[in-house]
Amino acid sequence: MFFGSYSYNIDDKGRIVIPSKFRQEAGEKLYLMRGFDGCISLYKTEDFIRYVEEVKKLPKENAKSRAYLRLLLSSTVELSIDKQGRSLIPKETLKKFGFDNNIAIMFVGQIDHIEVWKLEEWENYQKLHEDSYEEDVEELFSNHEVR
Repeated sequence: MFFGSYSYNIDDKGRIVIPSKFRQEAGEKLYLMRGFDGCISLYKTEDFIRYVEEVKKLPKENAKSRAYLRLLLSSTVELSIDKQGRSLIPKETLKKFGFDNNIAIMFVGQIDHIEVWKLEEWENYQKLHEDSYEEDVEELFSNHEVR
């Protein structure tokens, strides 16, 4: 399970260092794909397969489903993790998502995947949502039974 947050930098070669806490859970490879709200998502193999099995159920006759699948799967890249815990992100992928070499990033655990944010965007996201946190939680859980 992925949780917590860790700040790192993308190095000048386009490599990221997977935080050791996440590396233990991830194994030898991760799948990078388009995330939500401006981040990219990293999935370990089992969770990537589970996610793909779910999106395969979307109706191919639906234009929004096709667009989602095309954008999602065309953005997906398999990343190997070397012995130092580094993964090289292809230059085209970094460019596609607006990430540059030598920028600060934040890894954020999300139970079944890891989000990677530009540090500045993560800080802005937090500021935007912090004030409504308790109200949002109350609303989200008011219609759901917590186990």
